[in-house]
Amino acid sequence: MKIYENEESIERELKVLDLERQIAWEEIKAVKEEYKEDFRPYNWIQTGVKLLSKYGAMILLKK
Repeated sequence: MKIYENEESIERELKVLDLERQIAWEEIKAVKEEYKEDFRPYNWIQTGVKLLSKYGAMILLKK
């Protein structure tokens, strides 16, 4: 357990913790947006087209 010398150090620590909490919250929101972007149908179509083109190229190379 941390022992504080005065009220100012307590206030400083609380401010630091609050800023860390805000940063973590913003990071969570950013990850949420990334997941939203990843699961959009357009991105699925792009991924499918890439996979099909690679598969098609492999078939052509085998011939």
